[in-house]
Amino acid sequence: MSFVEYGDTIKDGDTAIVFLGHESMFPVKVQHGTVTQTKYGVIRHSTDLIGKKYGSKVTCSKGGWVFILHPTPELWTMNLPHRTQILYSTDISIITMMLELKPGSIVCESGTGSGSLSHALIRTVAPMGHLYTVEFHQQRAEKAREEFREHGVEHLVTVTNQDVCKNGFGVSNIADAVFLDIPSPWEAIGHAKSALKAEGGRICSFSPCIEQVQRTCLAMEEHGFTEINTLEILLRVYNVRTISLQIPDLGKASEDNSSIGFGSSNPSNQGSPCSNLQQGTVQFKSGVPLREMVGHTGYLTFATKS
Repeated sequence: MSFVEYGDTIKDGDTAIVFLGHESMFPVKVQHGTVTQTKYGVIRHSTDLIGKKYGSKVTCSKGGWVFILHPTPELWTMNLPHRTQILYSTDISIITMMLELKPGSIVCESGTGSGSLSHALIRTVAPMGHLYTVEFHQQRAEKAREEFREHGVEHLVTVTNQDVCKNGFGVSNIADAVFLDIPSPWEAIGHAKSALKAEGGRICSFSPCIEQVQRTCLAMEEHGFTEINTLEILLRVYNVRTISLQIPDLGKASEDNSSIGFGSSNPSNQGSPCSNLQQGTVQFKSGVPLREMVGHTGYLTFATKS
């Protein structure tokens, strides 16, 4: 099993996604002799998972059923164990595009955190590229190494436990892009410039506060970065629902206006009440935004090494 290569069959040691519904799923490490409890009953790994194909419909002990999905960076972002606040698909998508990443790209990242963005970066630069990720916290760095090894991508990533603001990324003049998600990114701009290739490398800094953005932009200008711009991505989700509305009573239209003389002396045309339409309802599909939505996540500042 690998997060960058699809495997058809579930094997012992794989990480799989148990899908109960669009709003209910979780990851599980497949192990011989292990069971997993769900609200639909027990899943026995030896008989229900190992040897089955990914995407299979598995019946639990209570008669309910779940789907077993192959892991992807998108599914991992939705289900990973949070060690830190993470980036979600909305920000990840614009980061990978604006950094101009492609298979074979070399990327430096700090900090690793829970590995949400890391998995997406690895999948984007595979199979020839490489990710150099730096994590200040030792336990988080060790856990990230363990996850990358379990997910079959350890050959595409190097995890370093150090302070990027003091010691940099450990590489020089090779990176196509640098991503910073640290409290004081302005202190790492010089190291980012050293890690980037001689000309044209891209940098992105993620910061939740505008004061961090201001200091980072000033540091980028001091180090000669160009095309500096900051943006914010907001996601608005719509639910498509069937809505029933009552048909309004607008009265009966005249069958032929031309045949009715509004000044006519015909007594049948004077004072005749309008016939009411039969009341009823009509159903139609409508997109309704959620009452609550995720607002500000952070500011993304991009620049190019001149």
